Amino acid sequence: MYNRRKFIRDTALSGALIAISKNSLATSNNTNQPIVISTWDFGVAANADAWKILSNDGKALDAVEAGVKVPEADIKNQSVGYGGLPDRDGIVTLDACIMDHLGNCGAVLALENIKHPIAVARLVMEKTPHVMLAGDGALQFALEQGFKKEELLTENSKKAWKEWLKTSKYEPISNIENKLYDKAAPEKLPGNQYNHDTIGMLALDNAGNLSGACTTSGMAYKLHGRIGDSPIIGAGLYVDNEIGAATATGVGEEVVRNVGSFLVVELMRQGYPPEEACKEAVMRIIKKKKESTKNLQVGFLALNKKGEYGAYAIQKGFTYAVCDSKQQDLVIKGKSYY
Repeated sequence: MYNRRKFIRDTALSGALIAISKNSLATSNNTNQPIVISTWDFGVAANADAWKILSNDGKALDAVEAGVKVPEADIKNQSVGYGGLPDRDGIVTLDACIMDHLGNCGAVLALENIKHPIAVARLVMEKTPHVMLAGDGALQFALEQGFKKEELLTENSKKAWKEWLKTSKYEPISNIENKLYDKAAPEKLPGNQYNHDTIGMLALDNAGNLSGACTTSGMAYKLHGRIGDSPIIGAGLYVDNEIGAATATGVGEEVVRNVGSFLVVELMRQGYPPEEACKEAVMRIIKKKKESTKNLQVGFLALNKKGEYGAYAIQKGFTYAVCDSKQQDLVIKGKSYY
């Protein structure tokens, strides 16, 4: 006969087993192999520098900062940092943000004359009570921290800007940087190291902790002072160490309107795999603006606590790079709606 005493005993035993199961899950999450992922093919080089840190038991935060510094300093890169295409007034302004596993974050917006805005963003996080510094204030802070002023507008970017001035036509064309290159040069087609957009990077370290970074020179020929999603926590980047992390690329206005990266992480919290979470975030943008999204690009990239990753975009042409102990130069074509 199943009496009250047996019921209490069995219930207590079941509760203990559940507790053990939960503890085992937490332990397995903390023993995952490190991994770093980033947007676009040129993320391979960025991932390589991040991997130097992760593979030596380093922190994810240090890895993502080191990783995105690579495209920030790449003179051939016309959408991130040094060499970035200017705004319509011919001024290169940079945006960046960084976030760690504890929820600490820092960002700089419309920063001029500093090659590595991601490093400044990290110092905003670590040395001030603020999350964001903008414009002249961000530059003043950077100079106070020992950064040097540099001219960021290269001759190639200046030439492209002057060509644009002849028509002064502004449209948020999807994968607009594709049109900067001759179609006869297949090595410069979408997603190649010469052809890309904002870099967003997400990493999981040996301790099971997540961090992320995002940096850009923003939309080419934007209005002076325009800010997209890249430096906005919850839009261009979001990290929740219990669940996962996400980053975005493309037309930032649409990402901001939908708080895109936060949405992707919350969808993963609900049980969505990374790719499905990215797809649902894309679909919400499309549902709201069915017609306009036919002519613009937004892509999301996500990494969960288990080290699983995925991406999804509105348009074709979005790629992302993956680096772990098995392979350091994997490039994947992201799925898309169109």
